[in-house]
Amino acid sequence: MAKKNYSAEKIANNMTSSMLIHPGEMIKNEIVARGLTQKDLAQQMGVSYTVFNEILNGKRPVTTEYALLLEAALGTNANIWLSLQADYNMQKMKQDKSFMSRLEKIRKIAAIF
Repeated sequence: MAKKNYSAEKIANNMTSSMLIHPGEMIKNEIVARGLTQKDLAQQMGVSYTVFNEILNGKRPVTTEYALLLEAALGTNANIWLSLQADYNMQKMKQDKSFMSRLEKIRKIAAIF
């Protein structure tokens, strides 16, 4: 059976947003909605305010550790934050033209086999 060659651009579910939104932005919104401050929440979670602020400002990723700390402090599911981070990472890589060119070359080679 011949292997079908599906180009990534032609698959309907392969849509990406042109605007990247880091999960830190959503965490900031959650903090504001609850009337908390970043410093108070960082203290409650027992983490460095500086590192936490860098996550909220998209300079660091939401790690498993921070997702679990947010789950404990806010009552949100840690998987939400990890999933949002994974989606962000995927969108960011798809906007990297050099990386996407590399993937396309690999797909062409794989299609031969």
